[in-house]
Amino acid sequence: MTRIDKAREAFLVNNIEQVKETHHKTKIHQAIHHQEAHNREFTLPEIILGGQDGLVNVLGVILGVAAATSSKDLVLVAGLAATFAESISMGAVAYTSKIAEADYYQSEYEREKWEIDNVPEGEKEEVRAIYEDYGFKGKILDEIVEKITSDKEVWLKVMMEQELKLEPVDRKQAVSGGIIVGISSLAGSLIPLVSFFIFPIKAAIVASIIVSALTLFAVGFYKAKKTIGRNLIKQGVEMMLIGMISAFAGYLIGSLFEVSNF
Repeated sequence: MTRIDKAREAFLVNNIEQVKETHHKTKIHQAIHHQEAHNREFTLPEIILGGQDGLVNVLGVILGVAAATSSKDLVLVAGLAATFAESISMGAVAYTSKIAEADYYQSEYEREKWEIDNVPEGEKEEVRAIYEDYGFKGKILDEIVEKITSDKEVWLKVMMEQELKLEPVDRKQAVSGGIIVGISSLAGSLIPLVSFFIFPIKAAIVASIIVSALTLFAVGFYKAKKTIGRNLIKQGVEMMLIGMISAFAGYLIGSLFEVSNF
């Protein structure tokens, strides 16, 4: 757990002593100089993205098929097909998105580096404008600009982070991120499908809806607890409603195209 994570955790439980501990001079310099505060390993949002997307999409598919036919086997085939297609797709999208993010960062890095080498006065003026927006002016502003632009590595870092609001992207995380999202999507997709292995189709529909709704509520509740630390019930209900409304769109479509020969 990084220093920032510990500070966030302490803030959420109003633990002022732990907050102070994370702001000790030594820990601040240790974390920032070693870039611990910018740890970009897979996170809770990636897990929730895969799990929620898988659950909602597969629930929509199986409710739509169940509304159109009374064949449980057909529901299971459609559900399993959607489960694996969704999981692979989500993992692949997470992977390619991370690669695209890394490519974009690299292209902007190279552009900024070229501009510093070829139009340094213009780039210096950009640094000046950035720190003017922070309220610096006069001699202090001149000293800041001079200090930053005296070191090309620092100068480039400032342009990437302060002007473009970009941070380095580790390409190695694309594979692990894709796997995490894919597995999360697979796990989420199986939740609404399990009841169809156990119950008759009508009971399975009811069980699938209830289990899926409770799961979405629990995920929303947990996400709120780990992030904002408040409005836990509201966030749980909100995620549940959004997911269930999306899934019921599939049910409505299936109802419109009911098939009687299965």
